Amino acid sequence: MLRIVNRVLVGLAGLLLIVGGGSVLAVGLGLEPPSWWVHDGQWDVLLSDTGRTRWRDEGWWWPTVIAVLAVALLLALWWLTAVLRRRRLAEVLVDTGDGEGALLRGRALEGVLTGEAGALDGVQRAQAALTGKRSTPQARVHLLLEPHVDPGDALQGLTTQALAHARDSAGLAALPAEVRLRGVKHRAERVS
Repeated sequence: MLRIVNRVLVGLAGLLLIVGGGSVLAVGLGLEPPSWWVHDGQWDVLLSDTGRTRWRDEGWWWPTVIAVLAVALLLALWWLTAVLRRRRLAEVLVDTGDGEGALLRGRALEGVLTGEAGALDGVQRAQAALTGKRSTPQARVHLLLEPHVDPGDALQGLTTQALAHARDSAGLAALPAEVRLRGVKHRAERVS
């Protein structure tokens, strides 16, 4: 969801900048603007003195300007932190037993976990992602279950097989997991 919001916001901001900058550039280069356009000609300014000072003496003007700028700043900071935050774990620290450690790519462990979870009886599709720190990873697993499978059995199989294998093979003391189960929805068919 955040990826979609990010792309839409970047696209809208880019479109506004291209249209605004392109129009100012076109008028500045001497192209004749339409009659409804905000600029009259090549030597026209973007914001005249009267336009700039029209609302200055009103009591609501400065609080409104400050509030709008504060909201814009908070939205920009939220967007920046959401974009820069890493969602997935890049590597997992594996205990080799000799006092040293080895690094395992997070995507590799996710792939194995997804494959084992998808091979469980009654699971149509599985997705796994690792989060947390590299010494104490956490798993997020999404399972799409067939209509005939008991969710308790699927969760038990995931816990005792796929998650246990991933924990043991990486030499982790624990691998906490958040598991989301969803059932397959079939379309109704007409029987004649």
